[in-house]
Amino acid sequence: MSATVSATAAMTGIDAGVVACHTCGMAHQASPEAHGLNCVRCGAHLHFRKPDSLSRAWALLIAAYVLIIPANVLPVMETGSLFGTEDDTILSGVIYLWTSGSEPLAIILFIASIAIPAAKLVSLTYLLVSVQRHSPFAPRERTRLYRILEAVGRWSMIDVYVASMLTALVQFGSLMSIRAGSGAIAFGAVVVLTMFAAESFDPRLIWDTAGKDSAGKTNNLENKND
Repeated sequence: MSATVSATAAMTGIDAGVVACHTCGMAHQASPEAHGLNCVRCGAHLHFRKPDSLSRAWALLIAAYVLIIPANVLPVMETGSLFGTEDDTILSGVIYLWTSGSEPLAIILFIASIAIPAAKLVSLTYLLVSVQRHSPFAPRERTRLYRILEAVGRWSMIDVYVASMLTALVQFGSLMSIRAGSGAIAFGAVVVLTMFAAESFDPRLIWDTAGKDSAGKTNNLENKND
């Protein structure tokens, strides 16, 4: 009885012939060999696994790793006034806010513009490597990690928002001008690339390995019982 339950729990959507729509979430009964399937509710294209998921995710992630360097080294904001010009990077902005007595703003900027992007890069790397190595370790936790990455991705743009708003609002003719620096462009590209990389990654690949591992353990138990 327990062996039957374990084998059922290890079954994936492909094994059961069920595919879910990524747009509306509706589950469809279909054959894994079928092509050109569309959701009957919203008309979106259906696929059991995203094509070339790992390859596309790796390409986007590597590009993000390359751009994270200029994003943190180049200025994200260039301020000009009668007293000269000043270039501020993300880290210098955090330091300025901290030393000027705005510790909460400094913490928010550090988390949103440095900690979260770095954590996303490391987490996506971990997910990709674990799937490529066919790791059966903690599939539920890894799936939860992926959902968190999807949820917090948009908040990484706060630094770009700040630079854009200041550029639009703080313009005083010849007295003072603020414009976004090249670092802001690189930072925005990093955020977009990591969002696309997360979108390209198919979290169902995590459960493919976990399902095979669970099925293998069940078969071993059955063989021992026999």
